[in-house]
Amino acid sequence: MFGIIGIAVIFAMVFGGYILAGGKMGIILKSLPFEMMMIGGAAVGAFLIGNDLSTVKQTGRDVVKVFKGPRWKHADYRDLLCLLFELVRVARQSPVSIEAHIEDPENSDIFSRYPRILRDREAVELICDTMRSISMNYDDPHQVEEMLEKRMEANLHHALHSSHALQTVADGLPALGIVAAVLGVIKTMGSIDQPPEVLGKLIGGALVGTFLGVFLAYGLVGPFAAKVKAVVEEEAHFYQLIREVLVANLHNHPTNICIEVGRQNTPAHHRPTFSELEEALKSAKQEAA
Repeated sequence: MFGIIGIAVIFAMVFGGYILAGGKMGIILKSLPFEMMMIGGAAVGAFLIGNDLSTVKQTGRDVVKVFKGPRWKHADYRDLLCLLFELVRVARQSPVSIEAHIEDPENSDIFSRYPRILRDREAVELICDTMRSISMNYDDPHQVEEMLEKRMEANLHHALHSSHALQTVADGLPALGIVAAVLGVIKTMGSIDQPPEVLGKLIGGALVGTFLGVFLAYGLVGPFAAKVKAVVEEEAHFYQLIREVLVANLHNHPTNICIEVGRQNTPAHHRPTFSELEEALKSAKQEAA
C-alpha cells in the first residue's frame, strides 16, 4: 500500500511542480516513448547481461514485495513458536517418535497444523535438518549454532541478489540518460539550420533523456532496491528465530524457556505477548491431545 502511495506522491510532486511552474508536458510526452525505449531498453539489456536466469526470476518475484511487504506476519511468528514447542516437547519425551515428523513433514500431524510454514521449504528443511543432526549426536550447542549461522548467512546473501541487481541498474540509469541526451544533441546538430523554435524543442527533447535517467534511478529503481533489501532482511528474522530456539534446546533449558528465548528474539512489531503465546501453546497442547 505504501509503495503505491509513494509512487503517486513522486509523480504528483515532480510533474505537478513542473506544471505549476509553467512547464509544458507536450515536449516530455512527445519524447518520452523514444527516450524510454533507449534508456529503459538499455537498462533491461544491461540487467540481463549482468545476471543469470534465476536472479532475473527472483527479482521479478521480489519486486512484488515492495507492495506486499514481508511474507511473514505476526501470526506466523506465533505459529512458528508453537510448532517448535511441539517438536521440542516430542523430541524430549520420545526421541524415536520425532523421527516420523522430521523425516516426512508433509505427512506430520504437527507440521500440518501450520500450513503456511509447511509450504516454506527453507523453514521446514532448517528445522528438520537441525533436529536430525541432533538425533545423530551432533549436539554441541556452539557447533550447531555456527553451522546454522553459516547456512543463514548464505541464504541471506543469495536472497539479496535481486536487491543488488536493482541497485546496479539504478546506479547506471543516470549514465544511460546521458547517453540518450547525447543522441538527442546529435540529432539537434543535424538540424542546426532550423529556426530557434524548432531547435528549442529538439534540445528540450534531448534533455528529457537526462531527466528520465535521473528520475528513474533516484525516484523509482533505487527506492525499489532499498525496499527489497529491507523486506528480505526482515524475513530473515523468521529463520533466525528457529536457530535461537533450537540452540536453546541444546543447552537443555526447559521447553518453555526455549520458546521464551525465541519470543524475546522475535522482531518487536511481530513479537507475541507472553499471555498471547501462552494461550496459543495451550491450544496447541489441546489439539495434540
